Amino acid sequence: MLEKAKKILPLKGVAGLVVGALTLIIIAQKSIFYAEPGYVYHVRTLMGNEEVVSDVGYQFYLFGRWNSWKRALTVQAVRGGSETLDYVEVESSETSAALPPQNIMFLDQVDANAQATVRFTIPTDKESFLHLAHEYRTPENLLRTALIPAFKETLQANASLMSAEEYYSGGRTEFNTEFENQMINGIYIVRREEVSEKRVGEIKGSANVAMGAEQQDYGDDSKVVFVVRKMVDEAGIPLRKSQRFIDYGVTVVEARVTQMDPNQRFVERMQLKQKASADRAIAREQRVQEEEQRLLAIARGEREVAERQAKAKVDQIQRTTEAETEKQLAITQAEKQKEQSEIEKETAQIQLEKARIEAETRRTLADAEAYQKKAVLQADNALAQKLDAEIEIQKIWAQAFANRKVPQYVFGGGDGGTPTGSDGETRAFMQMLTLDAAKRLSYDRDVKK
Repeated sequence: MLEKAKKILPLKGVAGLVVGALTLIIIAQKSIFYAEPGYVYHVRTLMGNEEVVSDVGYQFYLFGRWNSWKRALTVQAVRGGSETLDYVEVESSETSAALPPQNIMFLDQVDANAQATVRFTIPTDKESFLHLAHEYRTPENLLRTALIPAFKETLQANASLMSAEEYYSGGRTEFNTEFENQMINGIYIVRREEVSEKRVGEIKGSANVAMGAEQQDYGDDSKVVFVVRKMVDEAGIPLRKSQRFIDYGVTVVEARVTQMDPNQRFVERMQLKQKASADRAIAREQRVQEEEQRLLAIARGEREVAERQAKAKVDQIQRTTEAETEKQLAITQAEKQKEQSEIEKETAQIQLEKARIEAETRRTLADAEAYQKKAVLQADNALAQKLDAEIEIQKIWAQAFANRKVPQYVFGGGDGGTPTGSDGETRAFMQMLTLDAAKRLSYDRDVKK
């Protein structure tokens, strides 16, 4: 018996150890979990207490229960999405809720499939998180009953603020901004009104072909448009329908509208409008080109006129300058001639005065010489002059006698006289001349006069 007891005791010790190990394993499985990053854990303990765990690492709560909540929940409307919420709390899931593109209706009754993304964050403080967890119990309920409906409602409400043409004509940024604004601060409370606006251009009829372009007006000059006005309070602040998830500490991190696909009819209409706009742009460019050509022709004509005017002005200035130069030259020449004439006049006057003085001098000298000659003549009755005159006379007669023609043979008369032209006759003639000269020398030839 003793040996049996010794054998049984070790077996019981081993079984106890096994049971203890199994118990510890069960307790560990029911009490220990690993807190992943990016998650918040709602823990319920064995004693009925609740804890919020947001730290990363192993956590121990004796026989506690817990479920994980993503700190950031994403709602997307994308191609390939589904309305079912699978793997909301699974770490490997890329998005919290991937919905198909949402069909929305713009203000001008154009429907489109919108793709958008909104990212939410849940509170991490104990009071707010427990209030959220008590209300929705699981992230799936939060998404299904609060976040997804708010996403759809806000997207559709935002589409009713503008028309599709406004969206595709430059209102895309405004649409995205208003979507994020309404997701964060609440949906605008709006009122749809009909407004009568005056037409920009006149409407012409075309029934009478004979009138051509001069058609008569038809219809009124106003049109009815639909306008969505935001309701405001007494202070002028827009009234809003608040987002209920904000009361539980859930906040919107970002909201984006990534794609907008309108219906095919609108696409065709926009294509026609784009074609018409392109045609108008081409026509406008052609008109601008024609206008530029016209302005270019006018500019060329004005340039040619300006060039001609400039050339004529240059010629005129040149001619004027030349005429002015000629005038100045003529004036200068005239002044020069005038000055020269004055100089010549003064010179002539000087020369005249000089000639007068010289003439006066010569007259004085002549008078003196005449007086001297007169005195000499009066002294010897001009004997020297008379002698000179007689000598010259005798020279002339002697020269004449020497050059006379004498014949070779001279025959004398029979009476015995001297033949004509003989030397004796000549000597007799010379003697007569001498006597005559002597007689003249005795004359008192008056030279006083």
